[in-house]
Amino acid sequence: MMDFKTEIQRRRTFGIISHPDAGKTTLTEKLLLFGGAIQEAGAVKNNKIKKTATSDFMEIERQRGISVATSVLAFIYNDKKINILDTPGHKDFAEDTFRTLTAVDSVIVVIDVAKGVEEQTVKLVEVCRMRNIPMLVFINKLDREGKDAFDLLDDLEQKLGLKVTPLSFPIGMGYDFKGIYNIYEKNVNLFSGDSKKNIEDTIAIDDLQSPELTTLIGEKAADTLRDDLELVNGVYPEFNKEAYLKAEQQPVFFGSALNNFGVRELLDCFINIAPPPRPKLAEERLVDSNEKELSGFVFKIHANMDPKHRDRLAFVKIVSGTFERNKPYLHVRQGKKLKFSSPNAFFAEKKEIVDISYPGDIVGLHDTGNFKIGDTLTEGEQLNYKGIPSFSPEHFRYINNADPLKSKQLYKGIDQLMDEGVAQLFTLELNGRKVIGTVGALQFEVIQYRLEHEYGAKCSYENFPVHKACWVDQSNNKTDEFKEFIRVKQKFLAKDKKGQLVFLADSSFSLQMTQQKYSNVKLHFTSEFD
Repeated sequence: MMDFKTEIQRRRTFGIISHPDAGKTTLTEKLLLFGGAIQEAGAVKNNKIKKTATSDFMEIERQRGISVATSVLAFIYNDKKINILDTPGHKDFAEDTFRTLTAVDSVIVVIDVAKGVEEQTVKLVEVCRMRNIPMLVFINKLDREGKDAFDLLDDLEQKLGLKVTPLSFPIGMGYDFKGIYNIYEKNVNLFSGDSKKNIEDTIAIDDLQSPELTTLIGEKAADTLRDDLELVNGVYPEFNKEAYLKAEQQPVFFGSALNNFGVRELLDCFINIAPPPRPKLAEERLVDSNEKELSGFVFKIHANMDPKHRDRLAFVKIVSGTFERNKPYLHVRQGKKLKFSSPNAFFAEKKEIVDISYPGDIVGLHDTGNFKIGDTLTEGEQLNYKGIPSFSPEHFRYINNADPLKSKQLYKGIDQLMDEGVAQLFTLELNGRKVIGTVGALQFEVIQYRLEHEYGAKCSYENFPVHKACWVDQSNNKTDEFKEFIRVKQKFLAKDKKGQLVFLADSSFSLQMTQQKYSNVKLHFTSEFD
């Protein structure tokens, strides 16, 4: 039995972020392959219809070939316990990704060699930069024609504001792609283009001037590589682990996840340099991972992972202490003690019951409706972990019951899906009609599909022309101005699921006018305003 501190040092909990189609799911699969978690990686057939990739649980994802629910995948590699939090790349699910980023200790950013930095990546990297999360970049799909390596590195610096240092460098690209020179390990990895080979041949080359290099890749490629590496040494700083951990420097690797090429190098370096579980700020104080008492928070709720059992799983990131089966813990928001007889850990697609989990681990707790996103569990201390906001939705529709006999199922379904954070529910003050607000339009489809397939309920939508939802700060609600605001804007007011007052502005113009006219009424674009 390893001691507590050793267990913490073994953990690496990270998220993979990218634009859709940059190859995130493929990279996740290949990492699992190295961990022995899956035997045969699902080759992505005609690009959209997946041979059910391991991390895509839900049916709708299988049909559309996009990841919409963040899943947790764990495996052991070189005696390190690795927890990957897979995040949806699709922009309609950015909120889910933002929440997941509250639970990771570091991040791998995947970039498509042909497309370079895309808008979705910019937003996600901004969140990581705000939170000082260490980032490592993987430039993917080198076996295709793409941008020049130096242009890509410039792209990362200019568009993402990163300070990069390449730890590997491509030899040719697309049709001329010969392999990778690993700057971190000082060796050459030759590309055979055979994706069946699990691990490519690596040849150690310390001295770039050696004739062996020319023999391996040919004179032209060898000369180009020598010139490129000279430029790399001249332009980019040497890798500094401290700077990386402080999020002041971002190492870059090149490879092709589909061909399982350059992935081992990425993984070997990653487990070496990436941080073990980091301290986390609660509202009350900074909590260190080495503390003996348990604390953890719910960053995601997923309904019906097993369609046979109508339950939900609350995903808890353990920040400090150990989580033990059947031990009572305090649910801080509800002020009551709960114990869990079958906490789940995730191993690739399998869930297994675990007796003890450590900081950095993600535990799935069966939930009958006790948990909401952002809830904290402790051994008694009043702690609240912050920073899991609900964002202001940008798409709104009335939701109607399409089968009057199933209204109970419909309301239960809506209730549970909203707790998961799939979307937000607003009840209009004027007539009690229900409005669903989402960050992306695709969520309406997901809700409709899941209500029907998981709850046996049917819904229909009607357009509801709203520009933005703003949470109303009610601290000055005694003033005449506030009362007038409530009277005049009555038909635009609603309550969210927590009973907070929300103003639904029908256009950006009316929002501006309202803010000018009622300047003392404070409006916020996230539900968690300070």
